[in-house]
Amino acid sequence: MKNILRVALAIVASSASLLAVSEAYPRTAPGDLELKTLPAARWMRSESSQDYFAADNGLFMKLFRYIDSNKIPMTAPVEAGIKPGTMVFYMDEASAKRADLAETPQVKLSSAPERRVAAIGVRGSYSRENYEEALAELRAWLAKRTDVKAAGEPYAVYWNSPFVPFFFKQSEVHIPVAPAK
Repeated sequence: MKNILRVALAIVASSASLLAVSEAYPRTAPGDLELKTLPAARWMRSESSQDYFAADNGLFMKLFRYIDSNKIPMTAPVEAGIKPGTMVFYMDEASAKRADLAETPQVKLSSAPERRVAAIGVRGSYSRENYEEALAELRAWLAKRTDVKAAGEPYAVYWNSPFVPFFFKQSEVHIPVAPAK
């Protein structure tokens, strides 16, 4: 019992220390559906020829090694394209301006313009099942709207570190949108 308590305290302590991570944009609360505008950003991207869920954390490790070796602060969220598998980390403002950062074979650097998306907030594990369930709900909600239409591929948005217990994790599914004609 004491070991379980120690592990639980370690997880909580790890999670609390990650609260200092800056967030690129506001979260969509679990269960909420909304349209939101994401700010223009500079980011680091890793790619896989495999589906995101089949890539098994290889995408994360490529990015983690890059940010660790270049002393770039962690930001949230991490965005994940599903087919093919991609993962994007946002750069904080100071890192985005650094001239010494260079692409590697594993990590590409790019800029993204401001984007408008339909979003659904999710609580629970970062699984294919949770992603697909949220995506179906988001598509149904979007199909009923007359002001916007889908304008790109859906992707996942992950807010928490791997150390956060699954029942506390928050994610989103986004679909890029454009005005309906």
